[in-house]
Amino acid sequence: MMANYDEQLDASGLNCPLPILRAKKALGTISSGQVLRIIATDPGSVKDFEAFAKQTGNELLESREAGGKFEFLIKKS
Repeated sequence: MMANYDEQLDASGLNCPLPILRAKKALGTISSGQVLRIIATDPGSVKDFEAFAKQTGNELLESREAGGKFEFLIKKS
């Protein structure tokens, strides 16, 4: 069960680096402490979002796969 989130980004059908770029843009529109939920279909996005969280200092709260879709929760630092 995904935790609560403030904004959602559907990056389904997009390949690297688009999900990350869209997430970066979406994180720019929310306040510190808020949570962004990202849905992606690119299997590479799992490693991408782990690296993205480390590089940006944002917290990757959850990462899971369900039915060929990858879901991520990132808390803005």
